[in-house]
Amino acid sequence: MDLEHDGDIERRSGVTLWRQIADRIRSGIAREPDGREGRLPPEAELAERFGVNRHTVRAAIAALVQEGVLRSEQGRGTFIVRRNRLTYPIGARTRFASGLEGQAEARRSRLLRSRVETPPPEAAKALGLNSDARTIRLETLSEADGTPVSVATHWFDASRLADIADAFKRTGSITLALRECGVDDYLRRTTAIEARHAGAGDLEALKLSPGAIVLVTRATNTDMDGAPIQYSETRFAADRVTLSVE
Repeated sequence: MDLEHDGDIERRSGVTLWRQIADRIRSGIAREPDGREGRLPPEAELAERFGVNRHTVRAAIAALVQEGVLRSEQGRGTFIVRRNRLTYPIGARTRFASGLEGQAEARRSRLLRSRVETPPPEAAKALGLNSDARTIRLETLSEADGTPVSVATHWFDASRLADIADAFKRTGSITLALRECGVDDYLRRTTAIEARHAGAGDLEALKLSPGAIVLVTRATNTDMDGAPIQYSETRFAADRVTLSVE
């Protein structure tokens, strides 16, 4: 496994050494071309490679085991866990359940929390609302075959979609919830994609370890007349999902 590509760890970067080592291991695994479930180098070898003690290496490995990137076998060593990444298509009709059809048998989304709030500037702009407008904010978690895939924050115009939270609780689907609220169909107007380290809330929801990367999409959906109805920020676990822009 190639651990040289990212260079040496930075001792004054403000990022803990074990987290930097976990990031290097994760990146090295991602660059493996053949996808084999290979064995990780011994702790002593990794400690020498990174110039740290074995306790620091052990903390990095423990975090990746918790995340499911590695598995530890008593007396045999630590092994890379290879998962088939889901491919999530992003296009004019982006939908969670249908997008993963054929890749996961069980696909579900559930509501984590909801509230009425004044939207942040980016949401207000995307929805064409004044800065003092009221929006319904939903926090959702989506899973495929029991594995967390993404967490998302959605904003809807409260004056038009006041019942969206209750509708989502009943249906577990943004598409069905919108339909219950009078929006029979909708289209994706814009999508922006970036990558970043997961925040504390996303680490917990997605069952990731500190230092894990999430792919972030910011998207605006419109009804069939072109009126904005939804602005969302979705965070996908980068080790589990590939985003495919159609």
